[in-house]
Amino acid sequence: MNPHSSLTSRLSVWLDDRLPIAELKVLLSKKVAPQHKHAFWYFFGGLTLFFFGIQIITGILLSMYYKPTTDQAHESIRFITTEVQYGWLIRSLHAWSANLMIGTMFVHMFSVFLMKAYRKPRELMWISGVLLMFLVLGFGFTGYLLPWDTVAYFATLIGTEIPKTVPLIGDWGVSLLKGGEEVGGETLVRMYSIHIIVLPLMAVVLVSFHILLNLAFGSSVPLGIQDRKPPLPFFPNFLYRDLIAWCIGFVALVALAVVFPPSLGDKADPLASAPVGIKPEWYFLPLYQTLKFAPTSFIGVSGELAVNGLVGLAAALWLLIPFLDTRSTKGQTSRLFTAIGVILVLYLATTMAIAYAST
Repeated sequence: MNPHSSLTSRLSVWLDDRLPIAELKVLLSKKVAPQHKHAFWYFFGGLTLFFFGIQIITGILLSMYYKPTTDQAHESIRFITTEVQYGWLIRSLHAWSANLMIGTMFVHMFSVFLMKAYRKPRELMWISGVLLMFLVLGFGFTGYLLPWDTVAYFATLIGTEIPKTVPLIGDWGVSLLKGGEEVGGETLVRMYSIHIIVLPLMAVVLVSFHILLNLAFGSSVPLGIQDRKPPLPFFPNFLYRDLIAWCIGFVALVALAVVFPPSLGDKADPLASAPVGIKPEWYFLPLYQTLKFAPTSFIGVSGELAVNGLVGLAAALWLLIPFLDTRSTKGQTSRLFTAIGVILVLYLATTMAIAYAST
């Protein structure tokens, strides 16, 4: 008898007695993935989860060398990039996986929206997903300052001023982020703490809840699909396909990280002038361009306050979509909400293109 086989068998029995592995196997065996012409979009949820995992791993490795002080932050990033073995690659993987995670998250969210996958009984899946989107954008915002270079400093200086016009909580929110009147050492520490402690803890809870709901309810089938094939068992059939998508995503990530590693600008100097043509990251460009479109005042209200109010209202409505789209809940097509999704995608793409094209 093979001693290794015997050891594996005993270990399997030991784990089965102490973990709900049998129940998990039963749950996975019952879970199926629908097959239809739009099934391709299901892979983007898994890809978002994959890039989130890369973020956690590379973030932990970077935190071993990073020092969140105004004197050492920039130098620690330079040390990681130039002195630590493969440090440049880890930093590049972290930067690119963040961009790919946000990109696949948006694709996943809008595919869910256009396929009306938020309808009953998946309302909480939609709500948890939208909350995760807010957290992911928070990751992008809080992580941008950490290299403490000139562009990051002035971009954060501008970004932290945007919520200031929000009534009642605006000044408090800005003060909470900055830790004072100006962007400085206290701001860097707070951004770092939020980035590596607060947001990850919240994200892990929400991701676990989102996955649990997905295991319970499975993937939704779009309304009006006629050419449905027999559903595919999630384990192992769909899981294998998911792993193939992850491999493709990893190859693309490594290629981008190697060919286009992120640069590191000069150390931030609060007394210097802001760089010409400074812009936020691509996922904040729609808000940036909308603020540029806004007039100085609108019906006695400042343009910035009006935009912030509209964005807050839009975010609240987006969160409540499952309860607003009553036709989809009844199994009826909802052309109005489909049109809203298409218009929103076109607006986001157009404003990003305009912001990139402008100097």
